[in-house]
Amino acid sequence: MLTEKELRTQAAAAVTAVHETTPLAGSITNFVTIDFVANAQLAVGGSAAMVYLPDEGTALAIAGQSMYINVGTLLPVHERTVPAAMVQLHRSAKPWVLDPVAVGLGELRTKLLSTARNCPPAIIRGNASEIIALAGLWGLNGGSAMSQVRGVDSTDTVRTALDAAVSLARFTGGAVAVSGAEDLITDGTCALYCNGGSPMMERITGCGCSLGGVIAVYAAVVSPLIAAFCGTQAYNLAGTAAAKTAHGPASFKEHFIDNLYYVTADDMAASEFTMEVLA
Repeated sequence: MLTEKELRTQAAAAVTAVHETTPLAGSITNFVTIDFVANAQLAVGGSAAMVYLPDEGTALAIAGQSMYINVGTLLPVHERTVPAAMVQLHRSAKPWVLDPVAVGLGELRTKLLSTARNCPPAIIRGNASEIIALAGLWGLNGGSAMSQVRGVDSTDTVRTALDAAVSLARFTGGAVAVSGAEDLITDGTCALYCNGGSPMMERITGCGCSLGGVIAVYAAVVSPLIAAFCGTQAYNLAGTAAAKTAHGPASFKEHFIDNLYYVTADDMAASEFTMEVLA
């Protein structure tokens, strides 16, 4: 298990690596927030490409260094696009991030998220209710057979999702990021708790979705745990800074993207968090 010093060092190195290499982290993501996802990926130093057709999803899985799959707004074509991309990513051993938006809502969403169990993502990012529901769908400890997801909103607290997050991380061999007023990141051996951001982040759509895309950028250059940490902390740092100058939700979003752009390796290394060792 990493020490706190090692984690900070690797996180700072990841920020530098992204800026130096501009990794391509393609996305199959929801149409409500697609613009926000792409701009956030670009702001932290990555390269973005957004697709929804089956052949393009597979091609992007081959061409990119990592990928982000978000099941927020589904069309019939996604029944072919998403599984094909998952299989290709698995074959290529490339890291990808799953955002199980509104897990439990509808047959297609349930089918796609069930399929993901066979091609496990490197990182899962969701709110507490989504993480608990996904663990339940996959038959893992800490999960619930009954989804408590309310649309894209969580009805559970981050800490109540710890067991589910740990189970998912140990099953995938990767990491899980649970977003909320307090954020939780785990690889099954440790739990990182992070604070920051701003309540204003709940007043605009897409912070969670774009976070998944940013985590995918970092996943191209570093381990799942560090990637999830870097994305989460970049959002906490940018959200805190943006809230100081924004006049409302619209200006907050603009200032938020600006501040994502200005997050440095030193900022990442100095960001605040607590670490707990898991049994």
